[in-house]
Amino acid sequence: MDFGFTEEQELLRQSVRNFLEKECSDEYVRKCDEEGLYPYELQEKMVKMGLFESPFPEKHGGTNGNALDVVIVAEELGRKSYDIAVSYGLTIFAGQNLLKHGTEEQKSFYLPKIINGEIRMSVSITEPDAGSDVSGMKTYAVPDGDYFVINGQKVFSTAAQAKNNIIMFYCLTDLNVPAQKGMSAFLVDNKTPGLEIRRLNTIGRKMLGTNELFCTDVRVHKDCLLGKLNEGWNVLLSGLEYERIFASAAYVGNAQTVVDEALAYALQRKQFGKEIGNFQAIAHMLADMLTEVDAARLLVYRAAWLHAQGKPCLREVSMAKLYGSETFVKVANMGMQIMGGYGYVMEYNMQRYFRDSRITTVSAGSSQMQRNIIARKMGLRP
Repeated sequence: MDFGFTEEQELLRQSVRNFLEKECSDEYVRKCDEEGLYPYELQEKMVKMGLFESPFPEKHGGTNGNALDVVIVAEELGRKSYDIAVSYGLTIFAGQNLLKHGTEEQKSFYLPKIINGEIRMSVSITEPDAGSDVSGMKTYAVPDGDYFVINGQKVFSTAAQAKNNIIMFYCLTDLNVPAQKGMSAFLVDNKTPGLEIRRLNTIGRKMLGTNELFCTDVRVHKDCLLGKLNEGWNVLLSGLEYERIFASAAYVGNAQTVVDEALAYALQRKQFGKEIGNFQAIAHMLADMLTEVDAARLLVYRAAWLHAQGKPCLREVSMAKLYGSETFVKVANMGMQIMGGYGYVMEYNMQRYFRDSRITTVSAGSSQMQRNIIARKMGLRP
């Protein structure tokens, strides 16, 4: 079994790492976090570097990259910050859904704009009564000539407020059937009249913004329908594997940084006349942390390899997402313990990793839902 990457992929990894060392300082990340600033400047530099080209076909200006290439980028970006990674990933996996389900006109219009940085994308699915249970969705759209008129509410929509953002927006278009058979997806400009976006004050992941969306007679042209009418459920499902592979790689990247920084601290912090890393209690914590992050990494690489080969991988993706998110939370908690009071001080990075990690077992599909998926793939019916 070959666990290696190609020479080109290793060069990609190193180039992204070098780019981040030069362009994404700890001070910049801390400023974005503390002031709730979207990292527009860094994203513009990612565009110039060509990172947004990788996952898309040459005919649309891309370089035909696959899930393994995206995992490499996600892991490296995640080393700096999970939110930095998501600032890239949201547009990428929404763009992949557009690539699968969009008309030729939509692809020709939107994909070059994604690649050159003219637009970014986000996704809005969750509602106050529809989280893991998407069938509880109530936001609806009704046809009106060449338009659809949307009314309802969304919540926990990451980066919906960002500049030049197109929201992949899911809502009901047939109220007489179950949501899975009466849902549609629309491409909605976040400046559309009638769309109100309110930012929520969260304990972590403050860069990109977490939002409530209120739709009051939002008019969207029929050309903005993504996929077929009432087949939005298929659009939604087809993008989950790619999203969760990306997210899992970003978890691993940030979790690895937790280990690295906790280790560096343990090697210089002295108590009772020696470095605390040489006490067995701390050394074993660090050994466990590294082992679990490596295990999470291998699960991600396997899932990405299967996806790149076009093989069924829902179980493997769910395992990577489950283990990766829970490992991120676990090692961030242990990193806080190792750093003691300093981990609790805002000028150190560990507190941000701790805050940012906590939502990962909920977002992009909760740990409970991942366990359900895995169990069903085992022939069980929880």
